[in-house]
Amino acid sequence: MGMSQSLFDYEAALLACAAEQRSALTALYQQEAPRLIAVVYRILQNQSLAEEIVHDAFIKIWTSAQTYRPELGSARGWIYTLTRNLALNALQKNQRQVQADPEFLTDLMDQLQAENEHNASNEAENSLHNRNLYHCIEQLNEANKQCILQAYIHGYTQEEIAHLMDKPIGTIKTWIRRSLQALKECLQ
Repeated sequence: MGMSQSLFDYEAALLACAAEQRSALTALYQQEAPRLIAVVYRILQNQSLAEEIVHDAFIKIWTSAQTYRPELGSARGWIYTLTRNLALNALQKNQRQVQADPEFLTDLMDQLQAENEHNASNEAENSLHNRNLYHCIEQLNEANKQCILQAYIHGYTQEEIAHLMDKPIGTIKTWIRRSLQALKECLQ
């Protein structure tokens, strides 16, 4: 499961999209669409809308692949940020009731992504913010930490996490809810 992810070359795929190679977009879609849909679903709580957003995201990836700059961050991070921004725009348009506060969730996902990619950013405030987040995540117990990372970095669904961790889905939902609450309090 984790293997295919590390072997897939996101950067090469984006550069190929920029060079208008459709097969690269197809490969990227097959690789990442299910995970992106899971991430967007978590923001919007609506499956058909999540699928629509991810579809739009891939059109946007295709049309703006040439604007991607490797030196500014990972290709996968770029894809996720682009998709997440579309999801948040849709959220504002629809004013859906979301389980977790979407701004907090997006900040959290962005920071986790950055943390995960070890983006050596010089902005002191940024690294301070990440340090705080990192400190807060470290306070979570191992299981809760795993749930949060699996859900918000790797884009696994709660069902997949339940399967991975061999725990009932209800337990996973509770852990994620509690962890988000704890992180929120810790960061305030």
